[in-house]
Amino acid sequence: MSAEGMTLPKVIEEAQILSHEAPIAGVDILTLASPLIARSALPGQFVQISVPADAGYLRRPLGVAEVSREAGWIRLIYREVGRGTEGLAAMWTGTSVSVLGPLGRGFDTSLKHPLLVGGGMGLTPLLFFAAEHPNVSVLMGGRTRGEVFWEEIYRPHVRECFVTTDDGSYGEQGVVTTLLPKLLAEGDYDGVAVCGPPVMMERVAAIAAEYGIPCEVSLEKRMACGLGACLSCAVDTKSGRRKVCKDGPVFPAAEVYYAS
Repeated sequence: MSAEGMTLPKVIEEAQILSHEAPIAGVDILTLASPLIARSALPGQFVQISVPADAGYLRRPLGVAEVSREAGWIRLIYREVGRGTEGLAAMWTGTSVSVLGPLGRGFDTSLKHPLLVGGGMGLTPLLFFAAEHPNVSVLMGGRTRGEVFWEEIYRPHVRECFVTTDDGSYGEQGVVTTLLPKLLAEGDYDGVAVCGPPVMMERVAAIAAEYGIPCEVSLEKRMACGLGACLSCAVDTKSGRRKVCKDGPVFPAAEVYYAS
């Protein structure tokens, strides 16, 4: 495949682990000294990060959650779901990992007042959006109060924060799509950005379309190379087959949920 047919990395950087925290069991917040990537990363982009040799050979794609361009660090928030991420979670502060990125197409941040909608770990790339935009609101959902630990992280960056929980232990009982129609009817939002489980994203996209509000979705697929060469992350869109790592991970919702 020619260079034109693939997305080449901007940086491969040896990044020192500055801190590793666990807000809840099985979820990790990893902060890396990565000044080159921090300088150029945009909301919605991701990196491919190496894992210990005994945890697998392929890099793992992780969305960029926050950056400090001045201090030169990036922050990744991920769930331990297999050998790779479990191996990464076991790495000590002070050790280094190889980081390739930033990769992919990010969100449209030119909106005046976007509403970010996230469920579970889908709140990771949306956090970067919130931190970089002066006027965003967020609607977040989780199964229990413990799963919306995100609220404390988001609060300094957003105008308003709306929370739903499946069990009603915090915020409004239900899922994000329970509350979304009311917010879109009463708010002044000029766009929606969503990341989370596919069923949730498809329903959010449909509701946004009902209200005539543009919507972008951030897709998650298994990736091997992250460069657009291996085709492992290809998806069907209105414009034909597209690669999530190269043409996304952010797409206009109408392109990928056109059958809704």
